[in-house]
Amino acid sequence: MTTMPLVALHEAAEAVTAAEFARCMAAFAPFEPAPQLAVAVSGGSDSMALTVLAQEWASARGGCVFALTVDHGLRAESTAEAQHVAAFCSALGIPHATLRWSGPAPKSGIQAAARQARYRLLEAWCAAHAVLHLLLAHQREDQAETLLMRLRRGSGPDGLAAMPALAERRDVRVLRPLLGIPRRRLRATLAAAGQGWIDDPSNLNPAFMRVRLRAEMDTIASRGLDTERLAALAKRFGEARIHAERDTAALLARAATLDPAGFAWLDSALIAAAPHDIAMTAMAALIATISGAEYPPRRERLERLLSCLRQGLASGRSLGGCLIQPRRGRTLICREPAAIAPPVALAPGARVAWDGRFTIDVPETLPPGLFLGGLGVPAALDGAARRALAAIPAPVRPGLAALRCGDAIAAVPALRYVAEPWRKCALPEAIFRPTRPLMGAGFTIV
Repeated sequence: MTTMPLVALHEAAEAVTAAEFARCMAAFAPFEPAPQLAVAVSGGSDSMALTVLAQEWASARGGCVFALTVDHGLRAESTAEAQHVAAFCSALGIPHATLRWSGPAPKSGIQAAARQARYRLLEAWCAAHAVLHLLLAHQREDQAETLLMRLRRGSGPDGLAAMPALAERRDVRVLRPLLGIPRRRLRATLAAAGQGWIDDPSNLNPAFMRVRLRAEMDTIASRGLDTERLAALAKRFGEARIHAERDTAALLARAATLDPAGFAWLDSALIAAAPHDIAMTAMAALIATISGAEYPPRRERLERLLSCLRQGLASGRSLGGCLIQPRRGRTLICREPAAIAPPVALAPGARVAWDGRFTIDVPETLPPGLFLGGLGVPAALDGAARRALAAIPAPVRPGLAALRCGDAIAAVPALRYVAEPWRKCALPEAIFRPTRPLMGAGFTIV
């Protein structure tokens, strides 16, 4: 672990003022009367500066900050670094928690796996502690590097918008208030506060693309593409993305109808008549929402599906864990039975997610032995439930959320059905709450 001293900061760098940071945070308003913020703190200069600024901002509004450090356990120094961050936070009176990544490390794609684990742990902590805002310390150089990385990977216009200032996740808003601020000013902020920071040696490892890009930045800047211009370019792509998202939302509002049982009806003619990129984005959003997936299908497969819709979908197709079928002048999009996740146990007092689509807040008094899973092909339902089931398209039925006890069906919330042995119990509702909403807050720039 290398702790950087408070010397040799970038020349002429000015500390970020409280008023300046407040203007950055104003882009994410409104907040609750006494805002509670979680800040991801690695110990590096960016996250340490964000912690100092966030604490001052929250305290001025009667709120508080919680500092969260993820210890991936990938380096021998990581535990000591987490302890260093804990001591830094304690000196500032900031509650701190270390979140540890358990399980074997992957043999490849370590950075991607660590990033996914980090978000998962941070969001789970926020959900468990009812904290609505998670602050991340990405700054201007990070934005420029993200743009270059995506250029190298051949990303489209949406990808070249790089990182959004705000992203709505399942249980928390992810805020990046520092995207327009360069690192040298964050280090000057720490110097003004009398705080040092930790340099992560993995930031010097050329095995990682982002590290190699940082080494090339001087050459890139000499050709007229410094970090300020790259970040400005990402912002322009972001502005274009915002306009495209508005058009996509307007198209989906006209063309798609979501059912709380977890499927959608689509007016294919409206999709077919829309501009190509808007139609592609709309279909990607629909399929990701109905499948419960984190990411939409690959572009080339979406292209083929859109071509079929424009020609008139003659038969059913599967894509991204969904079935897409023509039915009486409309298109049905529902979960593909073969892709449905296995049942999950319902632990009293827990919030349980299933299949990336449904969540249940389990009461403490729930009878033991219940699971949440797909309805499948039910053997026995009462008359009212059978009539309700008949009104739901046949391809949808196996993927309906059902509470089960062994092989028996205890309840099917979408049908308002509860089997006799459980009718006196307070069974919870299964809420359609997919991993990706059809349209969230939209891309945000500051």
